[in-house]
Amino acid sequence: MNDYKHSVLLDAGKCTGCTTCLKHCPTEAIRIKKGHAVIDGDRCIDCGECIRNCPNQAKKAVCSKLDAMDKFKYKIALPAPTLYGQFENLEDIDYVLSGLLRIGFDDVFEVSKAAELVSAYTRMYLKTEGVKKPVISSACPVVVRLIQLRFSSLSNNILHMLPPMEVAARLARRRALEKHPELKREDIGVCFISPCPAKVSYVNNGFADYKSEVDVVVSISDIYLKLVNEMKRGDNVESLCESGIIGLSWASSGGEATAIFNEKYLAADGIENVNRVLDQLENGNISQLDFIELNACPGGCVGGVMTIQNPFIAKARLRTLRHGLPVSRNGADSDNYIPDGYLFNNLPEYAPITRLSNNIAESMHMMADIQKIKSGLPNIDCGACGAPNCRAFAEDIVKGKTKETDCPILCGKSRVKKDDS
Repeated sequence: MNDYKHSVLLDAGKCTGCTTCLKHCPTEAIRIKKGHAVIDGDRCIDCGECIRNCPNQAKKAVCSKLDAMDKFKYKIALPAPTLYGQFENLEDIDYVLSGLLRIGFDDVFEVSKAAELVSAYTRMYLKTEGVKKPVISSACPVVVRLIQLRFSSLSNNILHMLPPMEVAARLARRRALEKHPELKREDIGVCFISPCPAKVSYVNNGFADYKSEVDVVVSISDIYLKLVNEMKRGDNVESLCESGIIGLSWASSGGEATAIFNEKYLAADGIENVNRVLDQLENGNISQLDFIELNACPGGCVGGVMTIQNPFIAKARLRTLRHGLPVSRNGADSDNYIPDGYLFNNLPEYAPITRLSNNIAESMHMMADIQKIKSGLPNIDCGACGAPNCRAFAEDIVKGKTKETDCPILCGKSRVKKDDS
């Protein structure tokens, strides 16, 4: 997986090797080497936890700038519903949508509109015979990658529905071609305004055999100032909003799950809680559920590291914006089948991070060696060795990535014994 394009990167010049990121990484993808953090791309899921917790701002999300859209003749904005919660005293979503047109976009297609369509077809999907339950939402790319890397036995539970961002991109492009037949497909640029870096990785890498319809991903934090300035300038606001309560609710944890109109669901947010739920599900400790919604960011997408506003404040603002809106403005085109354009066929294939070797016998030997080495370690998980815990350190030793002498506590004890003798 060396060709996987990540959107969370390290600025080594700012890193002090403090081990804070080491303790928060959910896949143990970070080590401290030569005084600064090193990210293992095969384990990284671009969740942004290291960005969220780094006291030195040494981790950063990498995405495009707005001028990346300049090469397209026709520019379409896809605002995530999280965007609306960033603005103070916003009473009408149309101010945001009109502002996007004023900063240079030719059209706007709400991701919240696509979310309502996805919700409608998810309700249909859950009624399909033979679907393995509980169905796990595929909307958060961090969760999908995490399942593939750590909980591969749950892969068959993943909802084979494209995320709203992708559905919005496809519908927006189709609408543009219908309105402007003089345009070619390559003339149209689709820009997603994202709250999190994982969406950048999704677009850059595609999804198994599916290539994203999104051309450019910009962060909410990058576009915020340009947009808020345009929103203040004029009262010429077009009536553009085409979504309702369900679409806006997708920005917060539980919004997708409640839209299935079925009480047999679970919604969890925050990467630690997500890990805990998946672990219990894999062990058979969660049953009698039809649907599970998981969001890696605390509070849902409102908690993404590429946003401006505190997630709790953003969530409250979105709740206020929902007042007066219909439950939904978008429904399924048919009660009988889900159109192909909403579904994906295959999941990406990743090597599970728990796999020590492709050879079973070798894996068994390595596991025994890890246990033996770990039993001789201090087992206080201090992180001073550069690994997140003693078990990970023992695995690094077996894989030849480090040496036992890199444990300062063991070395300290050895020196004490020598001095005593």
